[in-house]
Amino acid sequence: MIEWFTTVSVVIAVLAGSVALVSGLRGTAPRDLTVLSTLAVEAVLVIQVGVAIAQPFMGNPTVGDPLEFWMYLVTALLMPPAVVIWAIVDKTKWGTLAMGGVSLSVAVMILRMSVIWAGA
Repeated sequence: MIEWFTTVSVVIAVLAGSVALVSGLRGTAPRDLTVLSTLAVEAVLVIQVGVAIAQPFMGNPTVGDPLEFWMYLVTALLMPPAVVIWAIVDKTKWGTLAMGGVSLSVAVMILRMSVIWAGA
């Protein structure tokens, strides 16, 4: 993985999660800001798929278990769209809080993918 992209991805996920959690704790239903920030996390993950495919061809192969890395990435890819659908259906603060929790979980998963890639 590319270190600077990993950092940017984690920052985006943490910011999106923080915005959604604060909004949910205030009792706010899902709104454009929280939904779009969660979808920004998904966009970062889609870019990460391209990076993960290209990096081995550029001389930066995974040192850790590739299956474990890809399972983390696929799982992380599925989480934001699922929680956005939930938030659209459940227009309460719980949908907003769920988006915050998923975004923060994805941040942790990105860090774990970085560790797996490095083989540590």
